[in-house]
Amino acid sequence: MDLYEHQARDLFAEYGIAVPEAETVEFAREAALAAERLGGRVVVKAQVKTGGRGKAGGVKLAADPAAAELTARQILGMDIKGHTVAKVMLAQPVDIETEFYVSYVLDRAAGTFLAIASAEGGMDIEEVAATRPEAVARIHIDPAEGVTAAKAVEIAVAAGLPSETAPVLESLWQVLVREDALLVEVNPLVRTTDGRILALDGKVTLDDNARFRQSRWGDDQEDPGADPLEAAAAAKGLNYVKLDGEVGIIGNGAGLVMSTLDVVAGCGARPANFLDIGGGASAQVMADGLSVILSDPDVKSVFVNVFGGITACDAVAEGIVQALESVRLTKPLVVRLDGNSAARGRAILDDRAHPLVEQATTMDGAARQAAVLANAG
Repeated sequence: MDLYEHQARDLFAEYGIAVPEAETVEFAREAALAAERLGGRVVVKAQVKTGGRGKAGGVKLAADPAAAELTARQILGMDIKGHTVAKVMLAQPVDIETEFYVSYVLDRAAGTFLAIASAEGGMDIEEVAATRPEAVARIHIDPAEGVTAAKAVEIAVAAGLPSETAPVLESLWQVLVREDALLVEVNPLVRTTDGRILALDGKVTLDDNARFRQSRWGDDQEDPGADPLEAAAAAKGLNYVKLDGEVGIIGNGAGLVMSTLDVVAGCGARPANFLDIGGGASAQVMADGLSVILSDPDVKSVFVNVFGGITACDAVAEGIVQALESVRLTKPLVVRLDGNSAARGRAILDDRAHPLVEQATTMDGAARQAAVLANAG
């Protein structure tokens, strides 16, 4: 669950991290009053859960309250990388001397957390990381030890940050731990011309598995600019992620689905989604999954890849057959069943003999079929 910038800002303030004074509004007419309260001259910032707002025109300086209202009117309703701006945050501008980048992120591969920091923050941090990786410090954090005062100094020195950023590094770690976050990022963290250290922007991603401990965020975190297919899948309780491809993917188990994405890509096609139906493949689950995938206009073929374990393949096949009674299949469907009762499952699909359903006995073979069908349109 990603937080909006204004939520991350308020969270940082709770933990003693200095941030500019700011207000968030939903209507342009409210922006003028907010700007007056903030001193007149403000920065108007689009509130969307994606990066690149500045380059997209979603962050602008307004010289006075009237300009703030006009600027808010221009930004509200903008589309930024598929996200519609429904709110803007107005913040007091600051005179920046230097920009830095700091973050903590969960490093799943290493089984620990990773501190990433650089003395060169700002909009071009991705380019800095790509072209001059030596300018970005990466230091693993022992979760049991955390970021102590000494560790914070170590991170600051490694990244070339001024010593006065160390307390901010300690506080950001407390945000990560106490709020059950997977990512905490400040870009930029700045030193102003009068020597203050301020967090000008923030990104926080909370662990969905810890929502029961973070009830204050509620269930109202839906992004009005979020992908409608992902929203529809979430409403059906499906573990679905939209991707930019043409082969719809359904599998049972996250590992199998990830492998399926790779195999499809290796066959010259692009996966259109990640959809894990888990251990159960009932007719309703299969129907829900197919309805979401078939609603994607980019999908040209669908690949169902199931390995029968606790849920046998014949039960999966029955689910597919029943799902085809309630979902109008408009695109070719390639099914690969393996494992428990695979032969029985294949026989059930053969008996149904749907003209748009094909079968393959191997994952590679099924992926090739799905790719060929997708590329043929």
